[in-house]
Amino acid sequence: MKNLIIAEHDNHQLHADTLKVIDAARQVSEENTLLVIGSDCQTVAQQASQANHVTQVLVIDSPNYLHHFAENLAPVIANLASDFQAVWFCASSKGKDLSPRVAAKLDVGQISDIVQVVNQDTFIRPIYAGNAFASVTTSDPVRVITVRPSAFEPVGLSNTAPIESYQTDLTQAPVTLISVDKTESERPELTAAEVVVSGGRGVGSKENFALIEQVADKLGAAIGASRAAVDAGYVANDLQVGQTGKIVAPKLYIAVGISGAIQHLAGMKESKVIVAINKDPDCPIFEIADYSLVGDLFEILPQLVEQL
Repeated sequence: MKNLIIAEHDNHQLHADTLKVIDAARQVSEENTLLVIGSDCQTVAQQASQANHVTQVLVIDSPNYLHHFAENLAPVIANLASDFQAVWFCASSKGKDLSPRVAAKLDVGQISDIVQVVNQDTFIRPIYAGNAFASVTTSDPVRVITVRPSAFEPVGLSNTAPIESYQTDLTQAPVTLISVDKTESERPELTAAEVVVSGGRGVGSKENFALIEQVADKLGAAIGASRAAVDAGYVANDLQVGQTGKIVAPKLYIAVGISGAIQHLAGMKESKVIVAINKDPDCPIFEIADYSLVGDLFEILPQLVEQL
């Protein structure tokens, strides 16, 4: 079985989650081709060639792919996929935009958000907000799969896989970049952080979220939020953790003023250690927390910052 793994990157740096997708793919085959599509992305190709369990790096380097529009990338990947039995994507915003387009062009079903590989035809994925798991089997000639990165470990970087350039003359879609609204932060990326401090509706206001930021700064942590906090305008929606937000699995997750709705738990319950701070002793998040602290967050967080 031959795997085509789609590398996620920014034309300069290979995203760490790609190494976790490789870990999933290598469980069905050691014939793994990593595809790097971008503009001036040779540095990414060199990084990709070091990933263990990769037998070849295929590079498509063209100014046409500077912005990684799914409308442009999907036909290229679908065209290459005929030589492979599986195409693997990260279940990120980019992967979720790109993979269904590729599956549609190949006229096959998509297997989404897998957390376990049983064999080359059968995979495990969460359903019902992570409260149950479905075993999904396919007989499609090409499997199109998205991988939940928090469920797999990154492969090592001690390889020297050969790098091969590939040219394509496929027509580009009429898509134009209008503008980029980018948020700069010195804090670690939410999905890659080892420590995450999240605030919920109990924080009370956008101004009170400064308490969450103080704790996060002391711990070098990323900041997250529940959907209730995002909907209330306390923080931007790119910080939302949960079923309709980002899936995180840090070493330490601190939930402050979060009751623990099923949708939020689906996005963070794979965390290694969960600490919950809430004034309601019966809130659902205490059922999964490793450490539960019942009390007023406006008294507890200043003390925590002082101790840290």
